[in-house]
Amino acid sequence: MTSSFARPEPLKVVSIVGARPQFIKAAPVSRALQPMVREVLVHTGQHYDREMSELFFEELSIPEPEYNLGVGSGPHGWQTGQMLIRIEEVLLAERPDWVLVYGDTNSTLAGALAAVKLQLPVAHVEAGLRSFNRTMPEEHNRVLTDHVADLLFCPTQTAVDNLLREGITQGVHLVGDVMYDAVIHNAALAEARSDLLARLGLKPGSYALATVHRPVNTDDPLRLQSILEALAEIEMSVLFPVHPRTRQCMDRLDLSFVSKMESLNFIDPVGYLDMLLLEKHARLILTDSGGVQKEAYFFSVPCLTLREETEWVETVEAGWNRLVGADPVAIAQGAREFRPTGSPPPLFGDGHAAERIAVVLSGLDNQ
Repeated sequence: MTSSFARPEPLKVVSIVGARPQFIKAAPVSRALQPMVREVLVHTGQHYDREMSELFFEELSIPEPEYNLGVGSGPHGWQTGQMLIRIEEVLLAERPDWVLVYGDTNSTLAGALAAVKLQLPVAHVEAGLRSFNRTMPEEHNRVLTDHVADLLFCPTQTAVDNLLREGITQGVHLVGDVMYDAVIHNAALAEARSDLLARLGLKPGSYALATVHRPVNTDDPLRLQSILEALAEIEMSVLFPVHPRTRQCMDRLDLSFVSKMESLNFIDPVGYLDMLLLEKHARLILTDSGGVQKEAYFFSVPCLTLREETEWVETVEAGWNRLVGADPVAIAQGAREFRPTGSPPPLFGDGHAAERIAVVLSGLDNQ
């Protein structure tokens, strides 16, 4: 005798990613979602070369995206518009129960806007972050996304408080930081798989690690030149994996000083596991990346942030991050003197943020 009751279809979640940090955040969430919902992964193509995209999917064991929109780089308006058009087509075809977006990129905003215009509910991972600098494209992306989202997954209490000040109280969940989940999961894997330190001839604790990719730094030639010259003066070896966009901007600068400075070493972008290993064993990290700031914190490595503000104010307040902007004096002083002691307090959760997100999205928290 066959049952007349059909098994209900699982909830469907369309997850939208497009940039390197989003791949990292999506990996633990996708693992947590897998037994609970049907996930459809959409890659906008915002980062589209192998080093910035395909390699990350391989290393993080993320399934191949079911849709790769291939948008590529371009001006903010054009890129966001192209993503909006193509994401809308996917959402019309899939009609998911939730649209899940991450962080603060153009992919984030395009995914959120496409969903709300089709009256599909939006969930935002890493909600509530604020730099309070409206000249940053990322600040507009994160603020607008938070104000249309139905579920807001916050990494810290500071993020919850930011939303409260803007009148957002419904659908807010303090879950912890999914990047911390990812680091816990992948740090040991990086040690086992990566031989990058040996290949580069680096000893743990003997070098500084630098990354620069934010438009505020790359699109201003004087600012970028100032940062590079300051890095070249640091009295230790400085390893600099160069983002493709940054390299294009550097091609327009006078870099003749680099040949005289053996301490500044430019290399091609590296994969996630290699980057974790470089971060873990650095003596100092200099970056304008929010994700790298946090990973420095997770590994108890002092960080100098090459901006005048940060979304991750907790890392500054805890004494492990210092804002130096593009000021060569501040960069040099920080490189010489900034040596936090003790251990960073646990501000970013317990490594189970992804599971909490999956429970809320699947509706199990209401059962």
